[in-house]
Amino acid sequence: MGEYSKALSSYERSLEIQKIALPPNHPDLAGSYNNIGSLYNNMGEYSKALSSHERSLEIKKIALPPNHPDLAASYNNIGMVYDNMGEYSKALSSYEQAFDIDKKVLPPNHPDLASDYNNIGMVYKNMSEYSKALSSYERSLEIRKIALPPNHPSLAASYNNIGNVYKNMGEYSRALSSYERSLEIRKIALPPNHPDLAASYNNIGAVYDNMGEYPKALSSYERSLEIRKIALPPNHPDLAASYNNIGRVYDEMGEYSKALSFLEKAHEIDRKTLPPNHPHIAQP
Repeated sequence: MGEYSKALSSYERSLEIQKIALPPNHPDLAGSYNNIGSLYNNMGEYSKALSSHERSLEIKKIALPPNHPDLAASYNNIGMVYDNMGEYSKALSSYEQAFDIDKKVLPPNHPDLASDYNNIGMVYKNMSEYSKALSSYERSLEIRKIALPPNHPSLAASYNNIGNVYKNMGEYSRALSSYERSLEIRKIALPPNHPDLAASYNNIGAVYDNMGEYPKALSSYERSLEIRKIALPPNHPDLAASYNNIGRVYDEMGEYSKALSFLEKAHEIDRKTLPPNHPHIAQP
């Protein structure tokens, strides 16, 4: 539901009880650290997320057999945090460790394998290796179409990610088609102010922006920002992305005072939340 402070409070209370009631390397403790780490990742607090996920992995290595699917889940989560921090080689390494485990223990059309292909594709996209990214994303979508119901949020994620690659390749009509398919599913599957809906509006805005259709781009970006203000903490990196995108459109439209205002808001959030060498800090 995007209510992160309430989620964190519940997860931390659960962990307190487990520390008292369970032995120190019990798998349920790993589950709690994992949940807290995923929550911090969603909140944009990446160093806290990484610390929690690594603690979870330490416990799982002691408590579980070496190819247990829960170990793969930890590698995936660590990879996701590194990806968000812009450390793509570390992210790819973690995702590939997860995939190596999953392909040994899961059936070929299991949803977790689709997630592995999706995550590997995400890193390749961030590294600008678009053909590898598209191949991984399409394999993920193939599995999800078999394994999941037609309006499952993970299908929306696959269409969204394929749209990202097409956008970066300059194939805007294909990108827009994929993004709109993703948004259709998310409107059915998710609450109205879910962060993933904001991501869909943001991505549709980006395509219109690249096509030079600035009023349509601005409308989509503003809808994304409205949702993010409701759903996310005030210094979340996705809010910075929204401010940045709106600022760029105003700049392209020649409304420089408005552009500067939004771009300064974006930069202020990025300085607070990202490592100093992150690509977004140096973004022109």
